[in-house]
Amino acid sequence: MASTTAQPMSLSSFQKIPLAYASCSIGCHPSDTLPRKLEAISQAGFSAIELSFPDILDYASRTTGHQVSHDNYAELTTAAGEIKKQCNALGLDIMMLQPFSNFEGWPRGSKDRQEAYERVRGWIEIMNVCGTDLLQVGSTDSPEEKISKRLEDIVLDLSELGDILSKRGMRLAYENWCWSTHAPTWKDVWEIVKKVNKPNVGLCLDTFQTAGAEWGDPTTPSGFIEDIPKDELDRRFNASLEELSKTIDPRKIFLLQISDAYKPAKPLENQVVNNLRPRARWSHDFRPMPFDGGYLPVVEVTKAVLRTGFRGYFSMEIFDSGPEGRGKDYEMNEFAQKAMQSMQQLLKNCAEGD
Repeated sequence: MASTTAQPMSLSSFQKIPLAYASCSIGCHPSDTLPRKLEAISQAGFSAIELSFPDILDYASRTTGHQVSHDNYAELTTAAGEIKKQCNALGLDIMMLQPFSNFEGWPRGSKDRQEAYERVRGWIEIMNVCGTDLLQVGSTDSPEEKISKRLEDIVLDLSELGDILSKRGMRLAYENWCWSTHAPTWKDVWEIVKKVNKPNVGLCLDTFQTAGAEWGDPTTPSGFIEDIPKDELDRRFNASLEELSKTIDPRKIFLLQISDAYKPAKPLENQVVNNLRPRARWSHDFRPMPFDGGYLPVVEVTKAVLRTGFRGYFSMEIFDSGPEGRGKDYEMNEFAQKAMQSMQQLLKNCAEGD
């Protein structure tokens, strides 16, 4: 049930929205270390970061002088403590740890399920040390022959995870990944979160994931879903956004991630490549900031989220390897400044009045 308290859609009402930047979303050279990323993000005026687990791994490996394993939580928590000190010095909050993936749906008693819960314990210790209370969980993209797609199983797993986090005063932000095995759309994850029905379990919404699941398609020449006529596709997507704006409780939205997408010059192969589905490959390399060459209806998605009454974190999460997806060369400080300008332009374009 959505909030009954209307919020103005004015630019002045948007000024209280805190702005964050995902640490994994900047840097294109080996010299673009995490400390330099944090400086660029802070200097651009962002108030917080999403801390990426791969960035913690890289920082730990650089500072210890050896490759730190993904499950060496003793060294990873030490690194997280140092990262927190650097963020504090730069005036940056660590808003969330991400991306925790492939958690839900594993058969009970399986090795995969056991390993998922071991990761939970390790990641919680990292969260505790770096001072964040929010864990991003992406809707699993594990092969459907390996996991359960039964709604009751997914709900039970996420309920258990919510309880584990709650004991530490922590929250879970569940995100639909548009290539997910069982929950590719915003409505899928919203139905799951409603059934979990716990105060500390909410949503991570995302402009790319929302439009990329129901409107865009990187495997077609047009870049749109082509199973139905374009005018009908637009009608259905607009109806979906209208439903989002009227049905999601803004208190259950923990953040909105911001990015656009390039239409690939050559449609992506409609098959799994290097264990990645087409939309996962699209997500990995073809996601610029808004107003920088993409084609998704980012403003429309953002407006729908704002119309729920949500005024929490907007976070820039982009993976910009250029229109060809082959890499992009840039200087980090300029790139971060441009991202802030993009965020401000997005807010202006969403405003209706003053």
